[in-house]
This record gives sequence, C-alpha cells and structure tokens, in this order.
Amino acid sequence: MGAQWKHAGRIANSSKRGALLSKLVKEIIVAAKTGGASYDGNSRLRAAVESAKKQSVPRDNIERAIKKGAGIGDEAVHYELITYEGFAPHQIPVIVECLTDNKNRTAADIRVLFRKGQLGAMGSVGWQFDRMGVIEAAREGAGYDIEEAAIEAGAQNVDAFTGDDVVSGQTGATFFCDVTDLDTVNKALSTQGWIVTKSEMNYLAKSFMDLAEEQKKEVAEFLNAVDEHDDVHRVYAALK
Repeated sequence: MGAQWKHAGRIANSSKRGALLSKLVKEIIVAAKTGGASYDGNSRLRAAVESAKKQSVPRDNIERAIKKGAGIGDEAVHYELITYEGFAPHQIPVIVECLTDNKNRTAADIRVLFRKGQLGAMGSVGWQFDRMGVIEAAREGAGYDIEEAAIEAGAQNVDAFTGDDVVSGQTGATFFCDVTDLDTVNKALSTQGWIVTKSEMNYLAKSFMDLAEEQKKEVAEFLNAVDEHDDVHRVYAALK
C-alpha cells in the first residue's frame, strides 16, 4: 500500500520543532472538534494525543487543545480543513490538506508554493488516490499473525510496520480500512491487545511514477517546502 509522503527523518531531525508541535496541537484540535473531547469513541483523538506525548508536548497544551476543539470554555477555535490538488515537479500527483483560520491567506500562500509545480482544480488528481483509514499499532509478542488480526478486526489490508513505536519483542503493523470503519477497527484491535499509535484518514496513491534520483530530489525539496508551511497539515504524493 502507499503511504503519506514524509520527508525522511522530519520528525526526528526537524530543526523547526515549533512548527512540528503546532501541527500536532492542530491535529488534537480537529480530532476533538470532529469527535468530541472524550477518548471513548474518538480513536483519532486518542492517537493524536499519543503522538503529541511522544514529542513531549506539555500536558497543559494538550488539554487546552482538546477544549479549543470541543468548544469548551472561552478558548474555542475554528479551523477549516481545505484540500488542494495539483502536481509537483515532473508531474507527480499531490494532495495537500490544510488547517487554517484564514482561508484567503492560505490560498495565496499555496499558490506561491506551487509555482514550481502546478496547482489544479478539485478532482484533478484525486482519482489517482484511495481515501482510506490507516492505523499503526503494535502489540507484545514477536511474529504475531498480522493478517489474522486484520481479518478479525475488519481491516481490508495490512502491512508489517517497524517504526519508532515498535521495540524488540513486539509486532508492529499498519492496518488499512474504509474510512467509515476506522473507529470500529480501532476498537477491535484494542480488544485484541494492540496499542494504536496512529489513526488517520489518508490519501493513498494507487501507483507511483519512476524518476531518476536527481528528479526525486527536486520533488522532495518541493514537497518539503509545502509541508513546512504553518497551515499545511498533511501532504500526500505519488512518490516512493
């Protein structure tokens, strides 16, 4: 399966930690806005908080973000989710999700960022991606049968996962499901003993283009510049 584009080592080595923490807090706000402030029944919020904790986001910041998203108290904030489609250099299809409190500002900035690519209309590249629920999880015990776990949880597909959240003696996996089944699969995996570390609705590229190394570098530089913008939440590209 494809995966969200991510600059290699961006989280571990980012020199712009403040921007990273801002994105993590925004994800908590949106998760609380769409699913409520309670962890029960809001797997996206649970995963967002877990990701923030792993990056040492202070507890007070996490709690304020939840209240802002859920509209609790005087700190309610309103972010709009805006999606842009287009092409990176060498005609690589790209989808950019932005969270913004000023869509006019964001639209102007995205147009500038796409000068080295090509900004398209809605639907121009979306057909080249599948909208899927993506869950990364780990559980105690090496060599666990991840395909059996996927079937029991109602996931459509599964890949082995060996990210930073998986330690020796554990089995890690990335589960893929319909977006409407995301919370159901989350709960089923938790019941089986899996610890969910990421739960998102992603765009997964159906195919990838072959590029020379120098071309890949040019595309990666473009995607990295887009990803570093404060309003950009996630970037998806048909690039391995």
